[in-house]
Amino acid sequence: MWNVLDALLECIYGFTGIPLLDYALGTFVLALAAVVVGEFTISIVFRFNRRHIDELNARFRRLNRMCEQALEQGDQETYRLLNQEANDAHGRVFFSRFGLSAAALWPAFFALAAVQRVHAATLIPIPLTPWAANYVAVFLVCYIAARLVFGRLKRRLPYFKTQYAMLREYDRPRGGP
Repeated sequence: MWNVLDALLECIYGFTGIPLLDYALGTFVLALAAVVVGEFTISIVFRFNRRHIDELNARFRRLNRMCEQALEQGDQETYRLLNQEANDAHGRVFFSRFGLSAAALWPAFFALAAVQRVHAATLIPIPLTPWAANYVAVFLVCYIAARLVFGRLKRRLPYFKTQYAMLREYDRPRGGP
């Protein structure tokens, strides 16, 4: 297995033959691959958990409406009790979204381990400073850049275009119970 990984990394880190440029491009390509796998993971997790997420959102919306009605009617005790329930429902919605977002990160750790395997001792001088960036800092910069690039591209890529549209529709405020 390590032989396959080493051959893949050698290919990724050998685009131009210029060591510094190869390191930057290779790390960016690896980070981009981690972003794509992470986004794919989010889509799978979302599809499996969509019914549960829908139930959480519906409960939160229903409790919010009930809170508003109790407040309009001047029933402070009912409002207080419903508001506690609504806060709990909001926490569940928030942490389900947080967990969904975290599903995108797991490939980054594997990619970072791959970079470490090849470039643990590599230091990149930071221009106009006495400092140098190690493989973690370089990977993080490349990962952020890859996330930004992929964020722009996913609206045009076949699988991710439909996922993007589905999530955008899902995030739109809806009426009803």
